[in-house]
Amino acid sequence: MKRSAPLLSAAAALLLLGADAARAQVPDLQPRAVVELFTSQGCSSCPPADALFVDLAKQRDIITLTLPVTYWDYLGWKDTLGKDSFAKRQKYYAKARGDGQVYTPQAVINGAAHVVGSDRGEIERASKAPPGGGFVAKLAVKEADGQLVVTLVPVGDVQERTAGVWVATTTKMVTVPIARGENQGKTVAYANVVRGMTRIGDWDGRPATVTAPLGVTQGPEVDSYVVLIQAERQGKSGVMPSTVLAAARGVDR
Repeated sequence: MKRSAPLLSAAAALLLLGADAARAQVPDLQPRAVVELFTSQGCSSCPPADALFVDLAKQRDIITLTLPVTYWDYLGWKDTLGKDSFAKRQKYYAKARGDGQVYTPQAVINGAAHVVGSDRGEIERASKAPPGGGFVAKLAVKEADGQLVVTLVPVGDVQERTAGVWVATTTKMVTVPIARGENQGKTVAYANVVRGMTRIGDWDGRPATVTAPLGVTQGPEVDSYVVLIQAERQGKSGVMPSTVLAAARGVDR
């Protein structure tokens, strides 16, 4: 009896190791859509959309990003999270779609369709049946030896594409008390606030691995990141972002 305990312990250890190995081999959940919210602290109709995106951020099958814009700053309150580059991105989307519609709160699904950002039903509908039939590649993201490693595997037949590989650094949750303007006196929470976007490589539609220094995933107040594969098109104003072809969350910190 005294000798059976080590044998049982060894057997238990092997079972645990096997379970860990099995878990390690299970691929990360591939999201079905990326939903970008263009919002503003100076927009009176935006807080319901901001609250909705805090809730949507809990879903693992979609990736939500909040991109505060600056074109409402003149209304008496300068958005503390806003960036001109986000307003430019929103306008590029409108040009790529050809409808010219730029407003807040606006939710853009996979870079290809837009709905009112506070309309949960329309967001769910659009993200379940994304334009173009969904993502065309699966991504695996890991960090190793000071490098970000992104592996792309096409889904279905390989097709030639012109796309960029992007890292969007984010803060999972930001709460802002608004002292002036249309939302004066309100405290608004924002989920997955984008802090910056860095292009780290190209993708031509074939299986590929893209690496970049791990620093592209870091920055002040950054606690998370997302990798996007996004089609690009040439416009009068330069290269414009178009359809999101694939996406994955970064390594948890």
